[in-house]
Amino acid sequence: MPTIHDLRSFLQALERAGQLARISKPVSLKHELADVAAALERRGGPAPLFAEVIDSPWPIVSSAVATQQRAALALGCQQSEVVEVMRQALDPSNGIDPVRVGDARWKDHVLTDDEVDVRELPVPFHAVGDGGAFITGGVVVSKDPVSGRGNLSYNRMQVKGPRKLGFNVNEWRHVRQFLDVQESENEPLPIAVAIGLDPAIMIAAGARYPDDELRIAGAIRERAIEVTPGVTADIDIPAEAEIVIEGYLAPRDREEEGPLAEFHGYFGELWESPVFHVTAICWRENPIFQTIIPGWNEHVYLGNVLPREPLLLDFVEHVSKNVTGLHIPPYGSGFTAIVALDKANPGEPKNVAMAAFTAHVNVKWCIVVDSDIDIYDPADVLWALTTRVDWDRDIFLVPQAQGHEMDPTSDERGVQTKIGVDATFPEDGRDYHGRVRYRDVDLSRYL
Repeated sequence: MPTIHDLRSFLQALERAGQLARISKPVSLKHELADVAAALERRGGPAPLFAEVIDSPWPIVSSAVATQQRAALALGCQQSEVVEVMRQALDPSNGIDPVRVGDARWKDHVLTDDEVDVRELPVPFHAVGDGGAFITGGVVVSKDPVSGRGNLSYNRMQVKGPRKLGFNVNEWRHVRQFLDVQESENEPLPIAVAIGLDPAIMIAAGARYPDDELRIAGAIRERAIEVTPGVTADIDIPAEAEIVIEGYLAPRDREEEGPLAEFHGYFGELWESPVFHVTAICWRENPIFQTIIPGWNEHVYLGNVLPREPLLLDFVEHVSKNVTGLHIPPYGSGFTAIVALDKANPGEPKNVAMAAFTAHVNVKWCIVVDSDIDIYDPADVLWALTTRVDWDRDIFLVPQAQGHEMDPTSDERGVQTKIGVDATFPEDGRDYHGRVRYRDVDLSRYL
């Protein structure tokens, strides 16, 4: 299998695995493209590559890392190995520093100054309730003004004018901390947005990490990620990006931006957000634009599933060495954790659930199942909930616990009730002589 090193080599890998759909029917940037992509995600279909997008000079791909199978392809492992590969990649001792190169293909075409007009980029209007066109699949590249270390992040960016984007950023983000430093000196913060990337970089950008997240991507690829200096911004940018937008956040410059479909499945609020002033747009010959359907599977996979499953696994394995698997399903908006366990003690599932709650504030519902349950199959998990849970005995509540502020069931500070469920077969349960099983067969031999 050829090595994945950029978006194009990953698309080739997806196509070989039957995980890419080339869509030749023309689609509109305004909602239709996102509707088609969301429908494919909902049905577990392949990632769509839209070859003909109305009013777009370039093809657009979405949903590249929207399923466990595609995450495994991106990481170069089996589906069952995804959590462990991510755990190793997130260990700072395994990080590999990026290496600077002199040039990059995204410098084939460069627009600066008055030539710049971000409205010419094929930025989709995603959901009908969104406040405009948003860049969602771009990785923001910034640099700590104090230490000089690089940083990757995801920040929604609303198209506001020819050289202006709204730039949403939470207070706890590293890039917000960098901006605070620059604002204290009345200086702008240079940033860049890289679009169309090796999925290792996309995955790394979703993690919170004490160093440059490109070191995570290097650990995934087992080699240094190549970077190159920006054209107008003093930042090292991934060299194999398809498209790059450069500019700066001006000190104390704020405008209202939003709303946008968020990871929890609702529309976010309007925010007074920093303004991204664009100084350059660059792209390689015949680039591919990449988007993430907001509030849908890939959004949750990159922001919640892949970076947080290893953290939860560390906590639950500390409580029990009998844990055999863990998954944060995208259909749970990052708020649900499912743990598989070879139970040795009837109290063990509750301890495991409490460990999951402790690992990350987002987790509000932990379901512990036996290892015969496929934690990646919602139907199998529901079967365990239906046939193995005595609701009077096997659930417990943790009232007034801290959760995520954006969880619609919490108060403004994130206080909520969490619930643990022991969905393992009870030791004193009735003897039904084991679970019904049928051998898997190759249906092509029969149909």
